[in-house]
This record gives sequence, C-alpha cells and structure tokens, in this order.
Amino acid sequence: MIFNIELQKLKELARKAAEAIEQYDHARVISHNDADGLTSAGIICQALMRKGLHFHLTIVPRLDGAVVDSIIETVEDKDLVIFCDMGSGHTKYISAISNDMLIFDHHVPVGDSPAKVLVNPHLTGIDGAMHISASGVCYLVAKEMDEDNVDLAGLAVAGAVGDKQLMDTVNGSILDEAVEAGVISIHKGLKVGDGAIAKVLEHTPEPYLDITGNPEKINEFLDILDLKGNVQELSDDDTKKLTSAVALKLAKNASPEAIDAAIGDVYFLEYELVKNVYDMVAIMNTCGRMDKPGMALSICMKDSTHMEEAHEMAIEYHRSIVENINNATDKLQHGQSIWYLIAEDMKATGMIASTVVRYMSPDMPFVAINQVNDIVKVSARGTRALVENGLDLSFALREAANSVGGDGGGHNVASGAAIPPGTAEEFIKKVDEIVAEQLKTEA
Repeated sequence: MIFNIELQKLKELARKAAEAIEQYDHARVISHNDADGLTSAGIICQALMRKGLHFHLTIVPRLDGAVVDSIIETVEDKDLVIFCDMGSGHTKYISAISNDMLIFDHHVPVGDSPAKVLVNPHLTGIDGAMHISASGVCYLVAKEMDEDNVDLAGLAVAGAVGDKQLMDTVNGSILDEAVEAGVISIHKGLKVGDGAIAKVLEHTPEPYLDITGNPEKINEFLDILDLKGNVQELSDDDTKKLTSAVALKLAKNASPEAIDAAIGDVYFLEYELVKNVYDMVAIMNTCGRMDKPGMALSICMKDSTHMEEAHEMAIEYHRSIVENINNATDKLQHGQSIWYLIAEDMKATGMIASTVVRYMSPDMPFVAINQVNDIVKVSARGTRALVENGLDLSFALREAANSVGGDGGGHNVASGAAIPPGTAEEFIKKVDEIVAEQLKTEA
C-alpha cells in the first residue's frame, strides 16, 4: 500500500513535467554518458519527437561548470533545459542557468533545486539507487506525455539493468507493463549477452569467474560440462547445467547478490534493435566511454546504420576491461574500511570497482582512482549488504572530494568523484575515515 502511494506521487511529478513540456517548442537536453543516461536520452528525445518538439541533445560524462557555461552560451531565451540522469546534486552549478529547467534524475537531491519540476524518486520516499533509474523516471514522464510511449519501456529496463538495480517495486511495475504490452519477453538463464558460449565467457566481465579471460580454462570448463554453441540456443537442460556450474564457482568468493546478478531472468527487448538487454547495456556503456554517444543514440532511435560496428566495439572494449581487471588484482590495497586502487590510464574503473566488490572482496567497499592526463576520476562501489549496515558512498565521496578541492556524489551503493591531481592519497584517507565511521569499523 505504501509503495502504491509513493509511486502515485512520483507519477504526479512526472505528470507536472509532461504538462510543462507542452508549453515549449524547443528543448535543450543534457544527459549522462553511461547506459542509464543514454537510454534516458533515447526515451525523452523520442517522446519529444512524437510531440513535434525540436531538441538539441548533449551527452556529457559529468555535470560541472564548463558544461553549464556551454549550455548558457548555446540556449535561446525561450528554450526549455532538461537534465537527465544528473542535476539533482548540482544545484550550485545549474543555478546559473536562467532558462526554465526540468530534471529527470534518481540521484539524491542536494540543496534547493532551481528546476521548474524535479522528478526524482527520493522526493516521494523511493530509493533511486535500487528501485528506479533515470531511464525509468524518463519513461514515467514519457508515459504521461502519451500512453503509447509504453513501447519505450525496453529502454527503461535496459537503463535499470545498466545501473545494476533491483527489478522490483517501481522497476518491477515498469517491467510488468512492458511484458503485458509485448515490449519485453523473459527467459531464464545466465545473465550475459548472446554469442558462442566460450567467447562470451572469455570477454564478459560480469559474471567474473576464475576462468574469465582465459580461453584454455574456459574450454576445459565447457568440455567437462559437454557444452558448446550459442548461449541463446542452449536447451533448458544445458542452460541449467551451465548456470549451476557458474553458481558453484561464484559461491567461493562472490557476494550473495552476485549470484542473483548472474543467474535468473534475461530480458529481451522486442521493440529494440538490440534484443538481449545485456548486449544493449554493453553497447550503451561502450559508446559512452569511447566518446561515441551519437552511435548509442542512433541505436536507441532504431537506426541500424552502426549496429555491427557498435557490437564489435563493445566486445573489444569488454576484452580490454577483463584484461584490466586481471592486471588490477595484484595492485589492490586496503585501508581500515575500504579496498582501493590508484592507477593511471586504466579503462572502466567503474566496472573494475563493481567486479572487485561483487566477485572478489565483498567484505568492504572498493574505490578506484584513475588519472588520465590532468583529470583524476574516482569510482566507488559497495554492496546492498554494506548499505544495510550503514554505507553511504555518495556522502563519503562528496565529503572527501570537497576536502581536497574536488566534487563527488551519486548513490549510497555506487558513487563517483573528480579530484585534483596529487590529492589521491589524501582523498583515500578521508574516504577511509568516513566509511569506517559509517560501518563502525574498528581500527
């Protein structure tokens, strides 16, 4: 009953946003460059197009003063500014924008928002870190704009999967709508993309197994199970055989939630060009990280021109991630309350952080610091169990980053930051202190 009330309040905010959009002819849309941000942009841009509204879209890796300056320089006075998957925690930056503004986000709000309407689950008592992503928020707005936009539910589910969320409460409600409308079908199995089993296990970073990235060990593993062929073409018996063997491997070191994340319902996006949701997420994340957001958006908009290129790029990118994970395992350090890694020019630190905390060392959160040229980026990940014990990485990274002259924030279970060069050790020390207090870790 409580959930229904919270969902109705969130839908009321979405309705206000949909009504506000009707008042404008042109929108300036800014969204994040990960899978959730890109699918959010795909949903909103299609909803705007269907209403005949023109838009100018920009995809950014983070929201900062430079992004705001760019928006101010390029908007017209009557333009509506829409932020997707960002903006809730950036009041000090976006307050400089004089245009009317809408924010569709799921991060914890900080400060008094200057937005005309802020559609955020936290305002209605729903945890945006676990139960609805930004793409889900955008979907609710799109549905309020037109009920026929139910066909965009596949993108909303892909965004939630990309953010590693639970498919219950609000996400579950969106999923149910999608299944009922024939937008999504569900199959049981290993939660990976499609392709030859051996190749998928070789280049897929999740689930991360003791054989991942090692063709010889993978072939031995599959020979013992007497399995071959494509993942989607396996019989029910062979699928059970594969998932049982993977579960046994994960049980050695991985967190309990890692097994849930690796085995179970696989969503097929019947209205999208990329059917398997894990392939879709891989392509979205790869395009964002490789600075090719236009390629990702074209796929969301049903343009198949770059499909083959995007798929191959995602496979190669995942291979490099697996290689980085394997190389990083010897460089891990730990403090009082966290595991951490300080590196240079390392790809996909967020994925590395997720892999370590889920599959290798779930006892403490993990913080990855990566310097590329003059930019130092931070990715931190925890587990739901650690959050239940008091972990809040959003607060920890925001406070630690501010203490060294940087910015940080995100979710309690997954967060990021940008800090000045030369401050990594001081930053880590501060994060360690904060997390130790949150988890009541004894020195």
